[in-house]
Amino acid sequence: MPASGAESAGIEALWQVPDSQGKAFVDFQNDVTAPDVALAAREGFTAVEHLKRYTTLGMATDQGKTSNVVGLALMAAQTGRSIAQTGTTVFRPPYTPVAVGVFAGHHRGRDFKPTRLTPAHAWAKAQGAVFVEAGEWMRAAYFPQSGEADWQTSTNREVLTVRSACGFCDVTTLGKIDVQGPDAGKFLDFVYANAMAGLAVGRARYGLMLREDGLVFDDGTVARLSPTHFVITTTTANAGRVLRHMEFCRQVLRPDLCVCIEPVTDQWAQFAVAGPHARRVVASVVDPGTDIGNAAFPFMAAAEMPMLGGVAGRLFRISFSGEMAYEVAVPARHGEALAQALHAAGAVPYGLEALNVMRIEKGHPTGAELDGRTSAADLGMGKMLSTKKEFIGRAMAQRPALLDPQRPQLVGIKPVAGGVALQAGAHMVPLDGPADAAHDQGHVSSVAYSATLGHWIGLAFVAGGSRRIGERMRAVNPLQGREAEVEIVSKVFVDPEGSRLHG
Repeated sequence: MPASGAESAGIEALWQVPDSQGKAFVDFQNDVTAPDVALAAREGFTAVEHLKRYTTLGMATDQGKTSNVVGLALMAAQTGRSIAQTGTTVFRPPYTPVAVGVFAGHHRGRDFKPTRLTPAHAWAKAQGAVFVEAGEWMRAAYFPQSGEADWQTSTNREVLTVRSACGFCDVTTLGKIDVQGPDAGKFLDFVYANAMAGLAVGRARYGLMLREDGLVFDDGTVARLSPTHFVITTTTANAGRVLRHMEFCRQVLRPDLCVCIEPVTDQWAQFAVAGPHARRVVASVVDPGTDIGNAAFPFMAAAEMPMLGGVAGRLFRISFSGEMAYEVAVPARHGEALAQALHAAGAVPYGLEALNVMRIEKGHPTGAELDGRTSAADLGMGKMLSTKKEFIGRAMAQRPALLDPQRPQLVGIKPVAGGVALQAGAHMVPLDGPADAAHDQGHVSSVAYSATLGHWIGLAFVAGGSRRIGERMRAVNPLQGREAEVEIVSKVFVDPEGSRLHG
């Protein structure tokens, strides 16, 4: 082979072609050029991390492993240092591999989502409460006592206690939103399907909120504390969604209105006090000299008043159980003190299970009925839709399909045979027809054993249900091979005249 003699060669790095007439690109993804690096040096951004952020050098998908080498060399030349003295930036993914588990972090198991505790959680735990997850909240499901074998026994006792004496339930988890401003009434008129602007100061009203497609979005209460100050409550599950919806309406749909919205769920502890003795119990926690009798504080009244020895609280004459009831609210830091005071006054704590039983006994819809598919007419609330104002969902709520009398409507059901249990999710089919999709005429949304009535009851959506009271059908659960013959009845099982809640 041909041979060559030893010859020395001088090799050095060429970072930039000198005297180049065209653009000298350093970062091909972010279009950073050599003059950009020089400008960074003149502006004082000579530290490598400053250079990166001033020019966006190496901030694309390569994370600096292609472009930064040239860029750092140019900065070294600008500052009269070596590349080693200039330094390098931190190399990030995808150049540096990362295990998938790192992205999950500690959001696993019990830490998958935050757990929220009510102000009286520690007190309820000390009373032996059994808790259940309700959204992000831990709520007391029931309070077992010695000798009670299961949750059903405890729940029955709590229901009967409320119906005969007095009980109190932690309802802090209800969404609470403060609405203030000179146009607050007009804004709530736009958001709710029923009228709110004319609500008198010191009064509360049930509110129904529709989506833009005319279906029911959420329900709750609206209380007016002053001409420019309202407090609304939402369901626990929809608190965040209702807030986002209202903010959208305020900022996008009605920016002409002068109104401010603020979530205050965490700022207030709130308890429902219900039963024939509720007034006596509540009178023991409000400060002396406050009249909460029927004449001064009738059903659906609302007011700010001192309680627990000068604490600025709020009182609402609202009933979710059908009994004479109040909702007492105090700043969150006084929540446990309020629970202790109510208990000391003779009220017995009850949990979410008893609350659910009593709301079914009164036919109140909750998440099982407000499932995003129901209209106001389906729930028997069609007359609440105002015909005198514009509101979200008004036009779409008038679609013929939503007004069809054969749509599934909310009714009550009870088993023909008293000892038979009902099951939520069961399908409603005729007595003489097969249990198949062609004969499906509705479904059971909620069931409970009513200790008040001594048998199972339920709420169901049945095609044309409001005209079928007294008719018998079958509630069929094909997955478990179970069925029960049921009678369609009014959805209000207890005190349909409403005499109890008026005290």
